[in-house]
Amino acid sequence: MRHRIFNDDGDEDLVFVMGWGNRWTHENVSWLIGQLTDAGYRVHAFELPTNIDDFKADWLEPVAEYVRDLGTYQLLGHSAGALVAQAIDGADNHVYLSPWWGYGETFPEPLLDAVSTLPTTFPCLPIGDLDEDALGERTTDHQIETTPSWVSPAFVRETRRAQDELLTIDHDAVVFCSLRDPVVSLRPIGERVPAEHVVLYNGGHELFSSAARDHYVDRLLAALENGSAAVEEREPAPA
Repeated sequence: MRHRIFNDDGDEDLVFVMGWGNRWTHENVSWLIGQLTDAGYRVHAFELPTNIDDFKADWLEPVAEYVRDLGTYQLLGHSAGALVAQAIDGADNHVYLSPWWGYGETFPEPLLDAVSTLPTTFPCLPIGDLDEDALGERTTDHQIETTPSWVSPAFVRETRRAQDELLTIDHDAVVFCSLRDPVVSLRPIGERVPAEHVVLYNGGHELFSSAARDHYVDRLLAALENGSAAVEEREPAPA
């Protein structure tokens, strides 16, 4: 797993576990990291491997071991990064962007059950189109071209196991998500996070690729600083 520190002279530590296929070279990920560093954070960004055969060994443990050496820090997880982040202990505040706590409706359970039994780590399963409609209006050609299009049966098996073993979500956690997200299931979010701690945005899977991202960035930063108290008084969503 790759990690990199942005703004080493920042005033406060923030651990950012990116989503599957996200890279800090992607323009919209870079935009979000820029917003975080401009706010004074020392950002510890993690890129998840796109093919795994053990959730804990390949995704969770490298991040968990890293944060043990940090003092006070905030935790931000996007998509698959939020699946990792929910199992990380020690952060002051937890903010999740489109948490991948369950497969979306485009991935039927019988199909997932079937492919999970295949004994291979070879990426042979197509994931479908992750384009502007799925991710957000600001999704770039570079992002689409550099995001893998296949996963392995082992990947499906391990991520589903991690989703089945979700911990109790921190009571002060905040979730930003879209009702039009085709990638994740909204049910686990509704089951684990109070409605008043959920911020809905207009767009696809990635808030940072949404056309409305500038409207939400201040609330995201406030949630990282102050937890759920920052979002319980709601503002109207942009038209």
